[in-house]
Amino acid sequence: MQKVIVIGSPGSGKSTFALKLGKQLQLPVLHLDGHFWKPGWVETPNLEWREVETKLVSGDKWIIDGNFSRTFDIRFPAADTIIYLDFPTRICMWRVIKRIFKGYGKVRPDLAVGCPEKIDFVFFKWVWTFRKKHRPNTMKYLNDYSQSKNIIIFTKSSQLDDYLERV
Repeated sequence: MQKVIVIGSPGSGKSTFALKLGKQLQLPVLHLDGHFWKPGWVETPNLEWREVETKLVSGDKWIIDGNFSRTFDIRFPAADTIIYLDFPTRICMWRVIKRIFKGYGKVRPDLAVGCPEKIDFVFFKWVWTFRKKHRPNTMKYLNDYSQSKNIIIFTKSSQLDDYLERV
């Protein structure tokens, strides 16, 4: 494994898992949120974002965490391994709420400067509807790449630690 993508719903633990895996494999970890968001939670325009991701995947070795399904077409072909954290909505929602209240007003290490944790009901709705709205497209992409990529789907948090022990 030299080029790994970690995807999943917000709150699934992508960044935490990517950091642990990166340490284990001695690979640099790139957090897409830290590259996408500009200070004040301003989104990077789509064309610019595609250029940023193209540069990110051009490296020799990396772990990239973040969903951004509209650019799967850039990351999936470049990866050798795709890990999908396919956890229940209630777990992801609980983790997001806990993360916000624990770090409210602070900027997480995986985010851009000027993007502090905040209460955002649009974001809560996105997490709540993620499995219903975004999972089908994710599963389609995973199926499309199942013959050419190492695809790993985790459905329980306990599987992550077991996997890290085996790697």
